[in-house]
Amino acid sequence: MLSVLFAGLASLAAALADPAAAAAVHGTAATEAPAFASQAPTLRRYASTATQGAAVGPRDIYAVSNFRLVRHDKATGEKRAEWTGDKARFPHINSCALIAKDLVCASSNFPATPQVSTVEFFDPQTLAHRRSVALGLGTGSITWVDRHHGAWWAMFANYDGRGGEPPRDHRHTTLVKFDDQWRRLEAWALPATVLARVAPMSVSGGGWGPDGRLYLSGHDHPELYVMALPAGGGVLDHTATIGMEAEGQAVDWDESQPGMLYGITRRTREILAMRVVGK
Repeated sequence: MLSVLFAGLASLAAALADPAAAAAVHGTAATEAPAFASQAPTLRRYASTATQGAAVGPRDIYAVSNFRLVRHDKATGEKRAEWTGDKARFPHINSCALIAKDLVCASSNFPATPQVSTVEFFDPQTLAHRRSVALGLGTGSITWVDRHHGAWWAMFANYDGRGGEPPRDHRHTTLVKFDDQWRRLEAWALPATVLARVAPMSVSGGGWGPDGRLYLSGHDHPELYVMALPAGGGVLDHTATIGMEAEGQAVDWDESQPGMLYGITRRTREILAMRVVGK
């Protein structure tokens, strides 16, 4: 009896040592990753001080850097407004998106633990802080937020090392759908093909594209993961991968120019305007 038990434990340990097998054990069965569908060209770049990501509106672009936001004129690149928050209160604004009449930002206490997440609302012109929505603890560190089909959507990152909260690791990164009162409605895990690319970090950026598909970016690799809600089960479908110049980090769709995605390159901190969908 004991020999059978030990043999089973040895098999489980061997499986967990292999990423694909470990993913299957944790409910995100491994499949072959989709081939690169295309390479998104960079059409324009803007000088900035961004360290986390970029956001975009019809006439403005925004550099996101933890507790600092800067608005630039989209046509000229000139700086128009700046906000610097209390570092103790806003240690890690990771991403922003222009939603209705607000600049809506995903903020956490990364790399501190336990992980705390909030959604911060700013005036898109003056960058004055308007309000906060506190999402509490227990899911991860929020990295992006978006509005789609009458609901709020947000990604909660988990990490293997710095900023992580054991026993959760990168495999516990979660997409959550909320109602207008920020009550949790549904949630999905990432498939093994994406987890293998973002490990040991997590998903840093994302949002719903003009084609109705969900696009995710990691922390380090210059690529976008095209996702779809599954027909069944609780794991997102990975349908394609697109190369881009931005080395992961937070991204944002330009709704005034469908198909254009804005991100940053950490090499120079420039904001990049990239054509992802369409010609």
